[in-house]
Amino acid sequence: EVQPVESGGGSVQAGGSLRLSCVVPEVTVRRELCMGWFRQAPGKGREGVALLGSNGGTVYTGSVKGRFTISKDNPKNTLYLQMDSLKPEDTAMYYCAARTGGLVFCSWDQSLFDSWGQGTQVTVSS
Repeated sequence: EVQPVESGGGSVQAGGSLRLSCVVPEVTVRRELCMGWFRQAPGKGREGVALLGSNGGTVYTGSVKGRFTISKDNPKNTLYLQMDSLKPEDTAMYYCAARTGGLVFCSWDQSLFDSWGQGTQVTVSS
């Protein structure tokens, strides 16, 4: 299976927007398996940002609710993260993660995801 490939990161001023894209493994989309976005800021551990479950349900971490939107385009096997009203504290490396190994309850448990991208940097200046 192809590894996820992220794109769309960059530098933006506070209040601006970015849209991240990630081409995920075909099996993840076809079987409607869990996929999501995680991020890691300098000096911190990797944390969950947004999840998209098998029933199309979405979950967001509290700090991004109302500002970020996760979505997918099935024919393109692509996962998106629309990020609006960006804040300096959103600065991090953003990773796309997908599960290819079977249907499980989608959660923030990073061990559930067996396919990870290399990451794309998002920098928000004040």
